[in-house]
Amino acid sequence: MLRRLAKTGLACALHWTGADKLIGALNGSRHMPLVLGYHRVVEDYTACARQYMPAMLISRRMLERQLDWIGRHFRLVSLDELGPRLECGAPFHEPVAAITFDDGYRDVYDHALPLLKRKGIPAAAFVVTDLIGTSRLQSYDKLYLLLARAFSAWRAGPRELARLLHGLGIRLPVRGMNDVKQARHLVADPYTAMRVLFTGLPQIELDRVIEALEAEVGIDEGSFKDLHALTWEMVSEMHRAGMTIGSHTRTHALLHNESRDRVLDETGNSRQALARRLGTRIQHFAYPDGRFDTAAVSVVADAGYRFAYTTCLHRDPRYPLLTIPRRLLWENSCLNALGRFSSPIMSCQAHGVFDVFARCRQDHWWPVSASVAPGGGPGG
Repeated sequence: MLRRLAKTGLACALHWTGADKLIGALNGSRHMPLVLGYHRVVEDYTACARQYMPAMLISRRMLERQLDWIGRHFRLVSLDELGPRLECGAPFHEPVAAITFDDGYRDVYDHALPLLKRKGIPAAAFVVTDLIGTSRLQSYDKLYLLLARAFSAWRAGPRELARLLHGLGIRLPVRGMNDVKQARHLVADPYTAMRVLFTGLPQIELDRVIEALEAEVGIDEGSFKDLHALTWEMVSEMHRAGMTIGSHTRTHALLHNESRDRVLDETGNSRQALARRLGTRIQHFAYPDGRFDTAAVSVVADAGYRFAYTTCLHRDPRYPLLTIPRRLLWENSCLNALGRFSSPIMSCQAHGVFDVFARCRQDHWWPVSASVAPGGGPGG
């Protein structure tokens, strides 16, 4: 509550004095469009948040509130309009924003698409192609559900998880902490355990962990219909309705954890599958979990994408158009201390005020002497 009060007070003071826009200009937002990202769109946030990860959710009502605010302060454009403007270096004489949805959940079709069509708002959906039309869950969803069930069944969740990983010959992927006992506090609950494993392990090892958890506390993927992906018919309808469809890889593997061949397979084959099904060029890509490094960006370029989107402000100076920053929002992103939608907080989010206090935890490494790729703008 104290943190929320402080955030509300700061946002109000900055918004009323106009300092939020000044900070945004200093951060470079004056020269860059605002690209917003969402995940699941649900009817009842409170009910869904009891069973699922809250930060992945936004209610249809809150999404409408946020979109209405954005529409009053920005010109909403599609990625297909935004990309060429960035590519040719054309200046933005007015604030512009683009809306995106990640992972390809079917509730985006159920709840977001009707809202977007009613308001005439362009948007994009980044989909995981191997899951389209199946009842399989996203790997991080399945891992989280299994861990939640396991932590409820086990007497001591962190200790039992360490036992399971030890049996698989897998160490907790925590840099600088080779001793499982030292790192155990980082997996004290199902969500943090999921994040540590999901962001630190290559897909092949993550699958082994999931398989081992299933052997102890299995789940029926088909019963979690709220977490299912779009069908190909839904994707096609969204495309015909004007939504830009982009790739989010084949399986949602985090590219910085994978070999070059695996990254090329995840990016290239996903792009080909979408192009074949939709009969159009696929130019846009979103990095799973927003994570990228030098090698991943190079492979995304080789796969033929013109534009790719991250979740931090760092940009690869060789490929600035393949590291376009996005800002992810959810139900509580713009709530004040009373739990109500706040225009000042929304303004601070849009202008990147809170980025001043945030620290990027990713290791993006690229050569100091790297030059800007032809056709790209200056890297940030």
